[in-house]
Amino acid sequence: MIAPLLSARGVAMRFGRVAAVRDATLSIAPGESIGIVGESGSGKSTLARILAGLQPPSQGEVLFRGQPVYAGSIAYPGPLRRQVQMVFQDPYGSLNPRMTALAAVAEACRFHERCSAAEANIRSLDLLARMGIGPDDARKKPRLLSGGQRQRASVARALSASPALLIADEPTSAIDQSAQAQLLNLFHGLLGQGLSIILISHDLAVIRYLARRVHVMRDGEIVETGDTADVFDHPQHPYTQALIASIPGRRPKENRP
Repeated sequence: MIAPLLSARGVAMRFGRVAAVRDATLSIAPGESIGIVGESGSGKSTLARILAGLQPPSQGEVLFRGQPVYAGSIAYPGPLRRQVQMVFQDPYGSLNPRMTALAAVAEACRFHERCSAAEANIRSLDLLARMGIGPDDARKKPRLLSGGQRQRASVARALSASPALLIADEPTSAIDQSAQAQLLNLFHGLLGQGLSIILISHDLAVIRYLARRVHVMRDGEIVETGDTADVFDHPQHPYTQALIASIPGRRPKENRP
C-alpha cells in the first residue's frame, strides 16, 4: 500500500461559535487527484487553507510525508514549505499587479531555487511557455492578460517551487469555458507528470473530469467520500443526491426510470 503524501485526521476549525470545518479526515497519495466539492459556505475553502498551511486548525492534525505540517506557529517547516503550493480562485492573490507575469514567476524561482536573475528568467519563460503563455504575453502585467492567462501564470508561479502537491481552490470559477478547458487539460498533464492535486470546486463537471476520488462537504462536514464515478453514479447521502440531481439534464442512476 502506498503511503499517503498528505493526510488530515479529525481536522476542525471554529471561528467563534461557528464550526467552519468539523472532524474532517482525508488523504491523498503521490500522483493522485482528489476533489472537495460543496456549495458556498460548506467549509471546503477553509479546509483547503488548513491543508495548505495557511490556517492552523482548532483541532486535529495534518501530516505531509508522515511529518506534522504545523510545528508550533510555523506551517510546513524547513524544506517541506516548497512541497505544497496553492492556486487561488482570484489570480491577483498570487500575482503582483505591478509586476509582469515573467517577473512574478521569476521572483518565485529566485526564492525557491536560489538562482541568479538570468537563470530565473530562463526557467520562468519555460514554465510560462508550458502554461501556453509566450514571451510577449509573459512580459505583460496581469491587467493586460486574459483571465485564463492570469490563472495559468499563477499556476506557473506555484510550479516554480517544484511542488509535490498543488491545492487549487476554485481555479476555474472566474474564467470562461474555453479558459477552463485549457486549465483543466493543463492540470491533467501535470498529473501525468506525477504531481498530486487537490481540487476544490462547486462545479461538479470539473470535479468529475479531474478527480479520481471525491469528498462531499456540507456545513463543514465531509458527508460522503468515494471514487468519483461511484459517487456521481450512485450517491448515498441525500445532500450528494441533491447535488448530482442539480446537474442540468442529469439524475442519479438509481432515480432514473
